[in-house]
Amino acid sequence: MNLFNAQRSAIAIALGTVLALGASTQAFARTHPEQDQQKAAAKQHQDADDRAAQEHSAQEQARKNQAAKAAAQHQAAVRAEQQRAHEAAQRKAAVREHEQRIATQRAAAAKEHADQARADRERAERAKAAQNAAIAKRATEARKEQQEAANRARIAEKNREAEKRLADQRAREQAHDRKVQQKRLSQLEQQRLIALHRQRELQYQRYLVERQSLALRNAQLLQQQRRMAQYRYQQQYYDRLRLQRERLAATRYNYYNDPYFYTPASYRYSWGGNTYQTNQYGADLLRQAINYGYNEGVRAGRADRLDRWRANYHDSYAYQDANYGYNGYYLNQSDYNYYFRQGFQRGYDDGYYSRDQYGRYDDNGTASVLQTVLSMILNLQPLG
Repeated sequence: MNLFNAQRSAIAIALGTVLALGASTQAFARTHPEQDQQKAAAKQHQDADDRAAQEHSAQEQARKNQAAKAAAQHQAAVRAEQQRAHEAAQRKAAVREHEQRIATQRAAAAKEHADQARADRERAERAKAAQNAAIAKRATEARKEQQEAANRARIAEKNREAEKRLADQRAREQAHDRKVQQKRLSQLEQQRLIALHRQRELQYQRYLVERQSLALRNAQLLQQQRRMAQYRYQQQYYDRLRLQRERLAATRYNYYNDPYFYTPASYRYSWGGNTYQTNQYGADLLRQAINYGYNEGVRAGRADRLDRWRANYHDSYAYQDANYGYNGYYLNQSDYNYYFRQGFQRGYDDGYYSRDQYGRYDDNGTASVLQTVLSMILNLQPLG
């Protein structure tokens, strides 16, 4: 608005000047002095107008400067207010972040404390449970030891009674044997028996040769199965068989000097639904078959346990062979095999499960069947 008024004033001044100049030009022709006066007056008037215009322009510029200054001050105030608001917001955000961080730390500390307390409770509960379990285990072990001690005492008493009965039975058998030995087989019966055993000896030697290939295949299978403990045991068993075969081949057997071939039968025994007779020498070989089988079974069972192999005594070559200790005399091979396997089965169980249910070790480290078990397996019956 002020700018519009200034423009109007300037236009008015310009028109006035033009009119004055026109008037002065017309009057100049009339009088020169009057022209000079008019020029002077016009000049004064022009100077006044110029001064007024300058003052107005200065005032207008001052107003503009003042307005610009006021606007700048306002903008500065606005920016300052915005800066203060921004800083306040930052301070507020920092306070919130600090409070949140403190709250998070407190929550973490509280959780850690709770976790520690829970862990302490769990440790205490586990320790208490372990202590209770240890107490229960000690009590169980104590009861078990008491029961085992009582069982051992009962077994020992039973064994003593059984050994006494066996000693009495053995005494009766020896008396019976002496009585039987006073009798001799006829020469014809003796020759028949010798001929039978010679034929049996030849058959057994051929059998030993045939078994070599089976032993080799079995050893290869054990190596494939990585049953190295069982493989080593079988090799040892086969070495014992080889030495036994070499001894038999080098021996010149004198049948006529062996009392077995002129001693009558004094016992009978049964297996497989059949009954057989033998004298005291055959009975001793039956006892040997059971003890040899038990000893070999213990070794085989331990080997399978070392190999972490499932328990299976049928799988052992020694059980399948069942000929260690047999020389082809006194008994049929099938009889010896049967009683060898009876001992082997019980020895394998004791060896695999680390127990001594059926046998025990002698002073020389050889395992043998308990007399009560031996007597039960054989069940020899004296002939009348």
